[in-house]
Amino acid sequence: MNRHTTTDGTLVHRTATRMADGRELIYFDDSEPYASGGATRRLDDPRPLEDRFAPVTGDDGVAHPVTGPEMRLDPLTGQWVPMASHRMHRTFLPAATSCPLCPARPGSVYSDGEVPDTDYDVVVFENRFPALLHLPDHSGAATPAAPEWLVDGEPLWPARPAAGRCEVVCFSAEHNASLADLPPHRVRTIIEAWADRTTALSAMPGIEQVFCFENRGREIGVTLPHPHGQIYAFPFVTPHTQLMLRQAAEHRARTGGSLLRDVLDAERNAGRRLVMETEHWTAYVPAAARWPVEVHLAPNRDVLDLPGLTEAERDDLAHVYPELLRRLDRFFVDPGTGAAIPLPYIAGWHQAVVGEGRDLGRLHLQVFSVLRAPNKLKYLAGVESGMGAWISDTMPESIADRLREVAP
Repeated sequence: MNRHTTTDGTLVHRTATRMADGRELIYFDDSEPYASGGATRRLDDPRPLEDRFAPVTGDDGVAHPVTGPEMRLDPLTGQWVPMASHRMHRTFLPAATSCPLCPARPGSVYSDGEVPDTDYDVVVFENRFPALLHLPDHSGAATPAAPEWLVDGEPLWPARPAAGRCEVVCFSAEHNASLADLPPHRVRTIIEAWADRTTALSAMPGIEQVFCFENRGREIGVTLPHPHGQIYAFPFVTPHTQLMLRQAAEHRARTGGSLLRDVLDAERNAGRRLVMETEHWTAYVPAAARWPVEVHLAPNRDVLDLPGLTEAERDDLAHVYPELLRRLDRFFVDPGTGAAIPLPYIAGWHQAVVGEGRDLGRLHLQVFSVLRAPNKLKYLAGVESGMGAWISDTMPESIADRLREVAP
């Protein structure tokens, strides 16, 4: 257990435990009596779940060691592709009364929810259906080498365990809440959770990148509507980040500057696409925005990752981020009723990688949506999906104008 007091007076208490199948669960509490340690959330998990790493009996009747997801290298792109077929059967759009992310029902003896307590502030736990999974090592090695094999014995197709970690971050115990509507002290607790997990996951053997993100809306493909995000700890550097690192390295070699720093300065100098500015943060629509709605949020100071944010920067972010999300929720209006349309979006934190190329990174948030107009989605058709050649449906300046227009 540990406690942390923020500069705005928020006391955050971190309590870790294990679920019935061995997965880690961590409560981040800012409300009393839990924040000060006067009381503790329920730590035992009463579900009759088997240890997730227990041997599995095969069709031959013999117990075999459990296997995790694998990843295969695409020889045409050089990209690792995780294979997580077990995710085909994960929970899909359950009723609120059976949502596994809601707290346990008071008085119930057993439910299949993931959180054993009847309430929580913010909670993080390992995903029950992970695309990336680090199996326990019994060799005694401090940092065991990841095994590698060849698919069908063909050297063109190397494969490795997808040895990473996937976590779920529940933003609120309220099933119908949204991050945009949470009070600043609760958003501050979420920021603490992101920073805590980034530090812990970055220290895991073999992890090369940590990505904190939120998918919201059925149009995005969300299978659980409860307000939550996810954190992926990748055993490789993702393709999008590889492209950004390559551009940043070329920019440094050519100009001696930091690409992401120079982009932020250029957007602030131009001013045309700025959406919000505070003492510590700037939100802008990038000059070459791809999505129908897209905005970036970056710290004014050079910061590599979420753990590197100062207390003041975190306090400011707890106000700026939900305000930005509220503006996005006012971006589109239903032409029939005049009511605002809650925006389906993906929000992801780009952080510096763990190893080589770390000095080229700079923290920033990217929020974008596939909604191009009320009740109309942008589909990634031939040239986008097939060729990766993007065609924008709007102008970045128009996006920025609208986000300024819907300011409170």
